[in-house]
Amino acid sequence: MSNIRCLIIDDEPTARDIMQLHLEQIKGIEVLALCKNAAEALDILNKNQIDLIFLDINMPDMSGISLANAIPKTVKVIFTTAYREYAIDGFDLQAVDYLLKPISLGRLVKAIEKYRSENTFNTAQSDYLVVRSERKMVKINFEDIILIESLSDYLKIRTTTKTIITRETISNIETKLPKKKFVRVHRSFIVSISFISSYTAEYVEIKKETISISRSYKDSFFRIMEKG
Repeated sequence: MSNIRCLIIDDEPTARDIMQLHLEQIKGIEVLALCKNAAEALDILNKNQIDLIFLDINMPDMSGISLANAIPKTVKVIFTTAYREYAIDGFDLQAVDYLLKPISLGRLVKAIEKYRSENTFNTAQSDYLVVRSERKMVKINFEDIILIESLSDYLKIRTTTKTIITRETISNIETKLPKKKFVRVHRSFIVSISFISSYTAEYVEIKKETISISRSYKDSFFRIMEKG
């Protein structure tokens, strides 16, 4: 298993140093850089593949909350702060965890294990997806997914029994789905092939609902459907 590539972002030098010392004691962690503000962090994030950031919330110029909203959803966040009242904002952003300073090594280890367990779910299994919804991890069998609809930064995953809302991009969720079972028909829709009852050059019909096939996805859609 490859190392988890991390950034430490905190305007307090002592806090950065303590976090780095803790992380050096945890196997499989690679600290790529220590950043004192959001601008430094964004520059590194734009040039490197980062898996996880340890992010202070209360920073000058650009807060940790604002930075978390600006980065790709593929980069996971563990918030670090001295202020307990920010916890709700952190969890609303689907943060992996929220650590209250002073942070002990033991508490940090638990946060990283939480990150590992959440990401292992989606890479090690071939018959289900795990997403965060309503502050918990929800397991969804691929065979139960009817369609996935993009709502800006959120997704509506409609299954045979319920609808699940998760903060995620449709492009990122698409990489986690088996290509033989799902097809993108629109920038806002991915549908399960097994639930398609009919289709034309303009739309697919799924569970008595008509969904347009956009021009940019027509060629790939028909190529997949013709393979059978």
